[in-house]
Amino acid sequence: QLQAFGGGLVQAGESLRLACAASGFTFGGAVIGWFRQAPGKEREGVSCISNSDGRTYYVDSVKGRFTISSDNAKNTVVLQMNSLKTEDTAVYYCAAVPWGGPLPTDLIVDGTVFDYLPFEYWSQGTLVTVSS
Repeated sequence: QLQAFGGGLVQAGESLRLACAASGFTFGGAVIGWFRQAPGKEREGVSCISNSDGRTYYVDSVKGRFTISSDNAKNTVVLQMNSLKTEDTAVYYCAAVPWGGPLPTDLIVDGTVFDYLPFEYWSQGTLVTVSS
């Protein structure tokens, strides 16, 4: 089970912190990801982290602005979002897959992490609205 928290309304350039609380699976061996879906658009992966080694992945549109981190003691993953833009407005979800190891290097290099990892646990959404 996953629960996502922290959405809200901010102005462009401001920051927001999302948290994902997990239970019911082996957190330390999982890959946890953040996804978002903007109005009228398909859901897209944003960032993910492998809890076994802390390896991270970001899509180009959020690199340098978003930071994902994991607290294995608290079974929580945080997405720190800085320098928010209006195009970051979306419903954000966290998801998990009990991968059992690190993010595959070839998927990171190819940028196909979200195409191949079978995320199977999903949170409810939390709305992030960035105003201009």
